[in-house]
Amino acid sequence: MQKVNPYVSEVIERVEKRFPWEKEFIQAVREVLTSLSPVLDRNPIYKQMRILERIVEPERVYQFRVPWKDDKGNIQVNTGYRIGFNSALGPYKGGLRFHASVNLSILKFLGFEQIFKNSLTGLPMGGGKGGSDFSPVGKSDNEIENFCQSFMTALYRHIGANTDVPAGDIGVGGREIGYLFGQYRRLTNLYDGVLTGKGVKWGGSLIRPEATGYGAVYFCDEMLKTRGQSISGKIVAVSGFGNVAWGVCKKVTELGGKVVTLSGPDGCIYDKDGVKGEKIDYLLQMRASGRDRVQDYADKFKVEFHPGKRPWGIKCDLAFPCATQNELNEEDAKALLKNGCIAVTEGANMPVEPKAIDLFIENKVLYSPGKASNAGGVACSGLEMTQNSIRMQWSAAEVDKHLHQIMVNIHKACLEAAAEYGTPGNYQNGANIAGFLKVADAMIDQGNI
Repeated sequence: MQKVNPYVSEVIERVEKRFPWEKEFIQAVREVLTSLSPVLDRNPIYKQMRILERIVEPERVYQFRVPWKDDKGNIQVNTGYRIGFNSALGPYKGGLRFHASVNLSILKFLGFEQIFKNSLTGLPMGGGKGGSDFSPVGKSDNEIENFCQSFMTALYRHIGANTDVPAGDIGVGGREIGYLFGQYRRLTNLYDGVLTGKGVKWGGSLIRPEATGYGAVYFCDEMLKTRGQSISGKIVAVSGFGNVAWGVCKKVTELGGKVVTLSGPDGCIYDKDGVKGEKIDYLLQMRASGRDRVQDYADKFKVEFHPGKRPWGIKCDLAFPCATQNELNEEDAKALLKNGCIAVTEGANMPVEPKAIDLFIENKVLYSPGKASNAGGVACSGLEMTQNSIRMQWSAAEVDKHLHQIMVNIHKACLEAAAEYGTPGNYQNGANIAGFLKVADAMIDQGNI
């Protein structure tokens, strides 16, 4: 067990005392900072410059009310947020999440993770996050448009192409980005790259919806190469059925693997023949329906449906948790180990609980944290920002080529950092260290800001 640096313990304790109710944020801080102990042992400059105290504190947090009118003419009120966590490497970059579970703790954890994820991409992006406790599920297009316009009316003065560039996340897809961008233009008289995930006909990047899933598969393939293996021929368990899961299904199938599970709030499906072809396309219809049910897939394609279950008890070679935070616990990890799983690749943000991570690492399972393997989405958003800046749109093949290389580079950076600081092959430590060093050094270079 790695000895924890006293400075790390001091800062974690400080965060826990100040924000005891922010469980997700504390979990993220503990996970990252504990990995940094060997870095801080070797580099006292980070303590002298109080980098940890600064990096766990957002640079700015906006909270605002969002009143909107439903189809019955009644005024509804939700809470909106935008957190600018760290801009040492570039404009704040991170998604907007519209979901009933959204609160400050979840957004702070996501924004904190985003700092290091964006750093790993090698692109000039800082870390941020935002959203609202509004849920688009069950709402009409008119209600969603009303909400988005009200949300942007409160947010627009705080964002910009060179200041803060939001994107989509859970509950915020192309439809919502369109409504948000339209209101931003109306209010500012600007047509710039202030949002990513835009429609491809009006400034968006090709393969952006698939990019997070594609990136996770590319990262997993790089991990497997270290053991002389590949995606080809592997049986794959996937959770969720949103954009990330969709991208994973597409790329795994392309590379010769077979995805056999999907999941939703209602349970999971097992498709022994594989999620491929028209079945992958059907995931888009499932999301567009707003029903949020994976049973629809089972009914349509006559496959097994397991109500209330998660997919981790089904035999697989590779697991991709792609739904939400803390969806894979210690018991799930034991089931995966028993069934011979050799790699767990996070497609969502922090989907694996700490005790499960420890089990994977102890048992030599290839495990990648979301800040590394989930970085394909924000990497493609960064590529969208580049295309907006130069007023060009690249082909899907060119975007995919850049994305693939970014994920290869992230994998290499994680491996090298892990080895340099005494834990070779530990992607969790490697991702945290590689992401931290770049940000911390930039903060020192830019002075006490």
